[in-house]
Amino acid sequence: MPQPTHRQLSLFRATMLHGNLSRAAEVTGSSQPTLSRELARLEQLLGFALFDRVRGRLRPTTRAMALMQEVERSFVGLEHIAARAEELRWQSGARLRLACLPALAHSLAPRVLRCLGRLHPDLGVSVHPLESPWLEQAMAQQRFDAGLGETSEPPLGTSLTPLLAINEVAVLPSSHRLCRKKKLNPEDFAGERFISLAPGDPYRAAIDRMFEAAGVQRILAHETASAVAVCAMVQADLGIAIVNPLTALALQGPSLVLRPLSVAIAFKVSLIVPQISTPHPMLEALQEAIQAAVGEIQ
Repeated sequence: MPQPTHRQLSLFRATMLHGNLSRAAEVTGSSQPTLSRELARLEQLLGFALFDRVRGRLRPTTRAMALMQEVERSFVGLEHIAARAEELRWQSGARLRLACLPALAHSLAPRVLRCLGRLHPDLGVSVHPLESPWLEQAMAQQRFDAGLGETSEPPLGTSLTPLLAINEVAVLPSSHRLCRKKKLNPEDFAGERFISLAPGDPYRAAIDRMFEAAGVQRILAHETASAVAVCAMVQADLGIAIVNPLTALALQGPSLVLRPLSVAIAFKVSLIVPQISTPHPMLEALQEAIQAAVGEIQ
C-alpha cells in the first residue's frame, strides 16, 4: 500500500491548524488548487474522508481529528530535531545538557547554574531530572554532557568523580518539641509520626535499619518518593522525617527546622561524564561550576 508523503501530511496539518484552504496555502507556499488536489489524493490513499464540505467550508471528520494527533506527534519530534540541529550548528552557543537526580535538580543544580552564570552569563544549560537507574542508563548512552548522581560505580563508558559526602539530617516542624535539641538520637523518634521515603529507596532502607538496630518504634504516617514532598509534609506538621541534607538546606526556613543525627547515614554525590562522545566545548566550565557549588555547601 502506498504511504502518504511528507508533503501531503504537511498540507493536511496546515489545513487542520488554520481551518481554511486560503490560509493553509499561504503558510505552506502553495496554492488553493494544489492544496485541494493533494488533500483529495491523501483521502484516496487513506480510503476515508478527512473533511466534510459544508457551505464551502472544510469541517474535519472524526477520523481526521484522530489522524491529526499522530501527525502532530511526528511534527513535534521533527521540530525538536530541527532545534537541536540549529544548536549544533552554532556549537559554541549550544546548551549544555545536565542530567541529575530530582533531589539534586531542586537543591544542587540551581547553585551550579548560579556559579556558571558568574563567568558565562550567556551560556544556557538544560537540566534533566532523572531517577536512578535511568540516570545511569542515560549517561551510559552518552545522552548528556554531564550527570549528577549518587552512584559510586561509573556507568559503562563514563568516568565518575566523587563530589560530596555528608550525612542525612532530621527535618522538623518549627513548633515540634525536638527542635529544642541540638542533635537527635534514634530514641528521640520513638512514638513520633514519621514521614518516610518510598519503599525500595536505599535511604529509606538505611533509615529503617538504624531504627531497627536501636529498637525504636515510630508511627509510620505517610510515605513518598520525593524528598521535596517529604519536607512539604513536615512543614504542614504531618510528622517528622529524615532526608538528604541538600534538599533540607534548600527548603529550611521558618516552618522547617534541621537537626543533625547522632548516627551517620551518608549521602554521597558524584559527577558522571561520558567518555565516548565528543565533549561539549564548555564542559570544563560546567565542571568548575559544579566544584564551586559543592564548595559552597561543604
